[in-house]
Amino acid sequence: MDNQRKIIKPEKLVFPVYNVWNKRCFLLTSGDYKRGDFNTMTIAWGSFGRMWSKPYVSVVVRPTRYTYGFMERYDNFTLSLFPESFDDILNYCGTHSGRDVDKIKETGLTPAASKYVSSPGFDEAELIIECEKIYFDDCKPDNFLKPYIHNHYSLKDYHRMYYGEILAIHGLGKYSLD
Repeated sequence: MDNQRKIIKPEKLVFPVYNVWNKRCFLLTSGDYKRGDFNTMTIAWGSFGRMWSKPYVSVVVRPTRYTYGFMERYDNFTLSLFPESFDDILNYCGTHSGRDVDKIKETGLTPAASKYVSSPGFDEAELIIECEKIYFDDCKPDNFLKPYIHNHYSLKDYHRMYYGEILAIHGLGKYSLD
C-alpha cells in the first residue's frame, strides 16, 4: 500500500464527496505554523467544486468557535483528512476548544508546514488540502428556505461561509485518479 502523500491535481482528486462530509470529518486549521499561532477544529459540513474558474472548497465556521478568529486573521487554511482509526482524535478536536486546551498536545498530532500557505497540515493525515480564502459571507436566517435549517441555530450563531481556492493537494494514491 502507498503510505506516502503525493501531489494530486484538483482534476485528479477522487473520493466520495458526500460520504467524506457525512461519515468522516476534516480538521480545519488556520493560522501560522512558523509562529505557532494556529488552531484546528473538526468540521463535517462543506463542499468542493469549481467557482470563478478555480477549484475550491467551502467551509463554515460559527463565530462562537475559537477557530473563527484565526479564519478572520489569516488569509488561508488547510483541510486534513485522517484514517478512520483517528475518529476519537477528531471527536476530541470537535468537542474541545483551543481556548481551553492544547489540542495538539492532548491528541499527539504532529503539525507540519504546508508548501503554499502558512496554516499547517498534519503528518498523520492521508490527505491535506491547502487553500487561500477568496470569498466569505454570513448565513442569513431570512434566506433560509426550509424551516428545519433554523433548528441548527438555537443560539443564533449563524455560520460564516469561507470559499478557499485550492492551491495544493497532497494525498495518498487512493485519492488520485493517477
